[in-house]
Amino acid sequence: MNFNSIEYLLFVPLVFLALLLAGARFRWVVLLAGSCYFYLTLKHLYLLMALFGVTAVTYLCGIGIERCKEQRWKRAFFWSGVGADLLVLAGMKYLPFIEGNLNLLLKGVSSGLAVPEGRVLVSIGVSYFVFQAVSYLVDVYLEMEKAERHPGYFALYLAFFPKLLQGPIERAGDLLPQLREAQPFDQENIRAGLLLFGWGLFKKAVVADRLALYVNTVYGDVHAYTGLTLWIATYLYAFQLYYDFSGYTDMALGTARMLNIRLTQNFATPYLSRSVAEFWRRWHISFSRCILDYIFKPLQMQFRAGKNWGTAAALLIAFLASGLWHGASWCFVIWGGLHGIYLASSVFYKPWQKKMHRRLEVEKSGLLKVWQTLFTFHLVCFAWIFFRAASVSDAFYVVAHLFEGSSGLADLFAAQGATDLAIVSVSGVLMLSVYLVRERNLAQKDFFQAPLWIRWGVYLGLTAGLLFFNMDSNAGFIYFNF
Repeated sequence: MNFNSIEYLLFVPLVFLALLLAGARFRWVVLLAGSCYFYLTLKHLYLLMALFGVTAVTYLCGIGIERCKEQRWKRAFFWSGVGADLLVLAGMKYLPFIEGNLNLLLKGVSSGLAVPEGRVLVSIGVSYFVFQAVSYLVDVYLEMEKAERHPGYFALYLAFFPKLLQGPIERAGDLLPQLREAQPFDQENIRAGLLLFGWGLFKKAVVADRLALYVNTVYGDVHAYTGLTLWIATYLYAFQLYYDFSGYTDMALGTARMLNIRLTQNFATPYLSRSVAEFWRRWHISFSRCILDYIFKPLQMQFRAGKNWGTAAALLIAFLASGLWHGASWCFVIWGGLHGIYLASSVFYKPWQKKMHRRLEVEKSGLLKVWQTLFTFHLVCFAWIFFRAASVSDAFYVVAHLFEGSSGLADLFAAQGATDLAIVSVSGVLMLSVYLVRERNLAQKDFFQAPLWIRWGVYLGLTAGLLFFNMDSNAGFIYFNF
């Protein structure tokens, strides 16, 4: 079930009621049962089997790592667990991609050579709980965390339904203690969680889904458009993706908050970043921290003899891996590679850039900040072309035709109608205004200390938007694909 569905809006109160009836002792049982049911509603039993398999292997290997005294056995348990988890991910998400590319190579050798291609499996959530399982094994292996001995708490750590399908990717030290702690229900948490959930639902249903009308029309047939039309579709996609993904995250955080659990904040106004490195400290924060800690830093240590070249190589490899994590497609690999190139290049030009700014005496210039923000935003948007395009050829068509007129623009806006244009304009201006003043977590206490007319203005505005301007309640989230 989607967070923006009627089923989910009925499911959460039922979980809440079951927790009240079960009491603190069986809190984990209710949450785990609810999480399994939530995953089953996707109607693909093999997803739940994959989750059980990853949970069992990671749980046992974590205990094995902690119990072993000899380094070789600790290493054996660690690599066995990581290998098994990644094998599940590869089998469900990457096998058709590997088989397809292998067949292309074999055809180049001989037209009679081929490997049988399996059917494509739905893999919603698999990337997230596998990455979380691997991060847990790394933390236990490095003795940063103790292995969890309670199988129920550990299973819930991987399966907790608000973050199961799309993150945030939670570290063991952040989430497990909250699952073990029997906290009484808190009225402030319930109120804050409801508001945060409503804010996320508004982002998704009113803004992101309406922006999708324009983006999907253009990117569904890019060859019918050129120039300004492609620019506008790419800009709109940047904000559609942000409001879709951050909307989901707000709904996940809001649901968890109502259950007295605080998940990791995943966004911090990323499009106000002044560099690509800063963008990755503000975008999909839980994922970028994992990339930094579990891929980049170990590679940087391995390549430390290469100094700046070693750091650049580590960044490039880490972000190529991040692209592949998002999906079995060369478009994602190119997208990750572009970000890797941006960051690897900054290793060499950043010292020179700082010297130049000092000489020109523009270090604290407001104009410089605006320029850096706009330049970074356009670098990110350029990479989004490959992230959104249906194929590599479509992506290169967009890049090649960005400066050729504006064919299809009038037809695009005419097809959507005046009402949709007005709604998306008003909603977009509202959300952009909130964004530019550094969108704050609406569940903060200072919001509830604001004057009554401000609080009720927000409540009524969100409610009116959802009642009158929302799109299809079953519209999926973009990051479900990853």
